[in-house]
Amino acid sequence: MELMVLLNALVTRLLFVLHSLIGVWRVTAVKKEPKYWLLALLNLLLCLETGLTLKFKQGRGYKWFSPAIFLYLICTVPSLWLLEIHHGTQYCGNEPGAVQVNVSNQDFNQSRDSSHGSEGTDHHIIQTAKVFVNQLSTICETVWTLALHQTFLLLLVVGRWLLPIGVEITRDQLSQLLLMFVGTAADILEFASETLDIEDVRKNYALINAILAVWTWSMLQFPLDLAVQHIGCKPATSTRRIPSLLLCRYSAELWNIGVSLFIQDGPFFIVRSILMGHFRIFNQMLVFFTAKNILVVTLQLYRLAVITLDFRATILQKSRKGEVSCCPCEPYEASTHAITDHDTEMKEGVAFPPEEESQALSEDQ
Repeated sequence: MELMVLLNALVTRLLFVLHSLIGVWRVTAVKKEPKYWLLALLNLLLCLETGLTLKFKQGRGYKWFSPAIFLYLICTVPSLWLLEIHHGTQYCGNEPGAVQVNVSNQDFNQSRDSSHGSEGTDHHIIQTAKVFVNQLSTICETVWTLALHQTFLLLLVVGRWLLPIGVEITRDQLSQLLLMFVGTAADILEFASETLDIEDVRKNYALINAILAVWTWSMLQFPLDLAVQHIGCKPATSTRRIPSLLLCRYSAELWNIGVSLFIQDGPFFIVRSILMGHFRIFNQMLVFFTAKNILVVTLQLYRLAVITLDFRATILQKSRKGEVSCCPCEPYEASTHAITDHDTEMKEGVAFPPEEESQALSEDQ
């Protein structure tokens, strides 16, 4: 096992666990009930996955799916749900950024110089850490919740970058996937923060749960790598199974379209339309992002129509020539052609006449 692969696998999962524990700590501090520390037990699943990955995959990733990212979602999403639902996050008496940590390096150095012996230094470090944690606890709850949302999405992207890749995905595909994740994370953060910050939404408990459910549903695209990988096709695939050929050739693009329509832009558009149509909630940003979702959904449907028409035209053109693509995942120019046994015999009969006929022709000549 390579040292860097092992290091990346362990460090990334350690970051996931630390961030999850910070979220659990905030829930415990807000709720003021120690029982919420039980949420930290969810990290045992991530520890178990780490051991299995190191043993069976030598630290490398899996095909099409990242268990570490999925378990990180399981460990962190419940904490964010509780923070958003808690009534204390509806209002904030302090202005964002008003509370700052007033522990400077100069004060620490002066206190360290005035201390005698290692015990005094260790005691001062502990006291400084306590002061730092106590002042962090006084920061406005909405600032904490937003910061956890932001670092959560950033860690999903950075963690996917740091996690060792498997043999099924190339670095070029990984770079494309990371660029997609950056845009996706920005849209998801905007959806959660923009809708949940509306005062009328905060007064409706059922609406908060619905928005958080759509937000959670949109997060499920991060563990999957189908956006840059083809599913592959069997050599026996024929033109009689047109949907299979279409999925085989355009699997990555169809997945991107499906994610936009059913996981991200489509659900976001439905939620925003309900807010404006049923609850009569209007503001400039809500209208703008609703229009943006409509535009994206329309363009994705247009892209789907273009792919389908182009594929249909190619299939019809090849069927007229008597050619059938054996593996439509490859470009049509480089694909092999499947020919039936009957057609093979006919073509062999035309190209190579029997020996008796060929001998008769030579004697006549």
